[in-house]
Amino acid sequence: MGRILALDYGSARIGVAISDALRITAQPLAVVAAEEFEERLRELVTDRDVDLVVVGLPTSLDGSEGPSAAGARRLAERAGAITGIDIEMVDERFTTTAAERVLIEGNVRRRRRREVVDKVAAAVILQGYLETLR
Repeated sequence: MGRILALDYGSARIGVAISDALRITAQPLAVVAAEEFEERLRELVTDRDVDLVVVGLPTSLDGSEGPSAAGARRLAERAGAITGIDIEMVDERFTTTAAERVLIEGNVRRRRRREVVDKVAAAVILQGYLETLR
């Protein structure tokens, strides 16, 4: 059983997190520029023994999908085509808010928060997914 990679979609940047080998904890890994996504994804899946990718699906409070959800679905399709491994979409409502809260509570400066919030949001998505596996 390999690791799980999580992606937090953004039109300019994609947050990436990875599970430990036992699939218990999630760690923020990287923020990848959209134009570098395909190359970096191939590297990460190969180098980190990943056998599942989880993509956060942004939805409204009422469950409807907007433009960001369409982008996340396209990202998931691309990830599947690039890697040939299983892709799962998971609800990501409030993950960026939760990531911001964690960073603020950790006294991370505003400028630094902007640099890391996407990968922390990916870790929040992944940790939630890992908890559903137990």
